[in-house]
Amino acid sequence: MKQVLQHLRTGKLELAEVPCPAVRPGHLLVQTTHSLISPGSERMLVEFSRGSLLAKARSQPDRVKQVLDKIKTDGLLPTLETVFNRLDEPLPMGYCNVGRVIAVGKGVRDFNVGDLVASNGNHAEMVCVPSTLAAKIPEGVSGEAAAFTVMGAIALQGTRLLQPTFGEKFTVVGLGLLGLMAVQFLRAQGCGVLAVDVDQGRCDMAAAMGCETVNAANGNPLRTAATYSDGHGMDG
Repeated sequence: MKQVLQHLRTGKLELAEVPCPAVRPGHLLVQTTHSLISPGSERMLVEFSRGSLLAKARSQPDRVKQVLDKIKTDGLLPTLETVFNRLDEPLPMGYCNVGRVIAVGKGVRDFNVGDLVASNGNHAEMVCVPSTLAAKIPEGVSGEAAAFTVMGAIALQGTRLLQPTFGEKFTVVGLGLLGLMAVQFLRAQGCGVLAVDVDQGRCDMAAAMGCETVNAANGNPLRTAATYSDGHGMDG
């Protein structure tokens, strides 16, 4: 089967032929019909992989600290061997998958062969996913729309943590796919939204959703927030 792999050391993005996974206990084997690209995280991984070793280190200072700590305990050469082995492992891309269940693992309930599901599966023709990270697609929902399920869940969790209530005002900084989803969840909750980005096109999309907007490339988000909240400050 075909699968999209990112090589972290060389930067090569590959459509590879790999063995088809077998269904495991507690999992579903799904034949993909749709797969959504996460533009932020996947672009970040591609750019990270194409950087030099120094650029990789600069972009992940926490990992550098872990490597330095490992050198102290395990020595330089074993640590470098571990680091390079990790960089040489191809990384499966993608986590927003839609497909049809073709096998159900032992112990799985509530799913049957033939079900259409959304899951966190990779960009691959076949994926094996935990049943706890899959959801049946309701009748009438297209595969294209269902492919946004996992991304939507991330944005929804962010808004839930804010515990928004009717009439409150919130700021969403960054109007990529997740940010624009968060905007819509907050608007559906009856909240006012100040949407901030440095891309005017994205600001215009948020404005069309009923938001107050500010382009941080040429505007002042703090001053705009003070005005928008009548000096009281934003609620979240």
